[in-house]
Amino acid sequence: MSKKHTFNTTLNWDGANGVGTTSYSAYSRNHIISGKGKQDILGSADPAFRGDSTKYNPEELLIASLSSCHMLWYLHLCADAGVVVTGYSDNATGTMTEEPNGGGRFTEVMLNPIITVKENAMEQKAMELHHKAHEKCFIANSCNFPVRHTAIIKTEN
Repeated sequence: MSKKHTFNTTLNWDGANGVGTTSYSAYSRNHIISGKGKQDILGSADPAFRGDSTKYNPEELLIASLSSCHMLWYLHLCADAGVVVTGYSDNATGTMTEEPNGGGRFTEVMLNPIITVKENAMEQKAMELHHKAHEKCFIANSCNFPVRHTAIIKTEN
């Protein structure tokens, strides 16, 4: 039986600068993303779209969501399979194409996890579990573009 889950966030724009959207260049793209009982995330647009480079943009948050979802499924599957992971990092990248009309879309996200496992004997299973994590990832399953991964497995010793 399927279960439904509902997630909530609040977004507040704080960039009216006293003039609002009187022109495209008059307002700030800065905003605050919050959730009950959680730290705020300071957001903006990418600098290419008049945003603040010191804040996360929606494109980066999408890539981070994909990376995080894959990692969480992967760790779950490793724990179930007896693969002891002692380190995990990912330098994920995404490619977005902007169309002449100003719209655009992501065409690919590449996850590049580097995983450390406890023992050499765990390396093969650790590599195999990435495919299963990809199949399970809620966020990747919701995207209309390819989400790929190229994992590197290392041993702790």
